[in-house]
Amino acid sequence: MKKPQRKTLLAAAIVIAVVVLLALSFRPQPVPVDIVRAGPATVTVSIRERARTRVKDRFVISAPVAGYAPRVEWNVGDRVEAGQELVRLQPAPSSVLDRRSLESARAEVARAEAAVAAAEAGLEAARAAAELAEQEYTRLAPLYERGTISANDLDRARANRRESEARLRSSEFDVEVARQGLRHARAALVQGEANGDETLEAFPVTAPVAGRVLSLLHESAGVVQPGEPLLELGDPASLEIVAEVLTADAVRLSPGMPVELERWGGVAALAGEVLVIEPAAFTKVSALGVEEQRTNVLIDIVSPFETWSSLGDGFRVETRFILERRADVLSVPNGALFRHNGGWAVFVVADGRAELRPVEIGVRGDLRAVIESGLEASEPIIAHPDTEIADGVRVEPFRRLD
Repeated sequence: MKKPQRKTLLAAAIVIAVVVLLALSFRPQPVPVDIVRAGPATVTVSIRERARTRVKDRFVISAPVAGYAPRVEWNVGDRVEAGQELVRLQPAPSSVLDRRSLESARAEVARAEAAVAAAEAGLEAARAAAELAEQEYTRLAPLYERGTISANDLDRARANRRESEARLRSSEFDVEVARQGLRHARAALVQGEANGDETLEAFPVTAPVAGRVLSLLHESAGVVQPGEPLLELGDPASLEIVAEVLTADAVRLSPGMPVELERWGGVAALAGEVLVIEPAAFTKVSALGVEEQRTNVLIDIVSPFETWSSLGDGFRVETRFILERRADVLSVPNGALFRHNGGWAVFVVADGRAELRPVEIGVRGDLRAVIESGLEASEPIIAHPDTEIADGVRVEPFRRLD
C-alpha cells in the first residue's frame, strides 16, 4: 500500500473514533433509582395521635370543717390505706386579745352574769304571780257555781291567770336568752385567754380508699375553710389513656377497636382498646394557629401491668388506632405510586428502562398500598420516581430497598 493511502486511512480512523466518542459523550446516561419489589406484606390503616395517661379513679380530699391544718407529712407517691389518718385538723386559733380587749371581755362576762341573775329574779316573780293567779281562780270558781259572785269576776280571774302564765313563759325565755349571752361572753373570754391551746378537740381526716398520694394541694400549715382541697389520692395501677382526636377521625372509631401505644418509654408497644368516645367536642388551637374540633377518646391498656408498671399519672404516649389491617397481600410502598390519567401507576424496571404501568389499588395504608391488578409479585419497581423518570428512560439501580 502506498504511503499516501496509509495516511488517508489513519485520518479516517481518527475521525471515526472522534465521532464515536462524541456520540457516546452526548448519549443520555442512565438515571440512578431506588429499586423495590412488589410483594406480600401487611398493610395497616391507622390514625396516630398524642395522648396522656390518667388515673381512672381520683379522690380529692377536702377539709370537711374549718380549722387549722398542720403541715402535711405525706409525700407524693406514698402509699395509704383505707381509713388511715391523713391530717388532723385543729380548731382554728382565735384572734389575739390585747389587755384592753381582755378586760372588756371580762366585763362583758360580768354584765352577762348580772343579766342572768336579773332574769332569774324576774322569773321567780312571774312564777309567784302565776301561782297567786291560779289560786285566785281556783277560789272563785266554786263561788261562781253557787252564785255568790258574778261571771265578770270569774272572767277577770281567768284572764289574770292566763296573763300570769304568759308572763311566766316570757320570763323563762328571758332567762334562757340571758344564759346564752353568758355562754357567748365566756367563750370569747376563754378563746382570748387560751389562744393556741392544743387540748381542744381535733378532727381527723382519713383516706376513703387505699391508693397513693398523687399531689399535695395544701402542704404548708395554715387555716383551711370547709371544702378546701388538701391532697389527691388515686391508684396508679388503674390507668387509662386519654387521646384528643379530631372529630373527623373520631367518627371512624368504635369501642373495642385495637390501639397500639408507642413511644411511652418501653421497648415494645403496648396493646390497648378503645373504651369510650366522648360525644361532646371542644375547640383547640393547633401549633400552626388553626382552630380544630377535637374530642376525648378513652383507651384501656390491655397489656399486663408488669410491662407498664413504670407509667404514672399524666405521662405522655403516642396512640395508633388500627382501623384496618390486611396481612400477606400484594403491595407496594406509597411513595412508588403516582397519579396517571385519573388513576394510579408505577414505573416497572424492565431491560434497564422505566416502563410506566397503570395499576389498580385497594386499601392504602400508612406505608404501603394494596395492589389489586397491574403488577405481579417480585416485579422490580422504582421506589421514588421523580421528574427525571419517564416511560422508556434508561435507569440503573442505585440501591435496593427490598
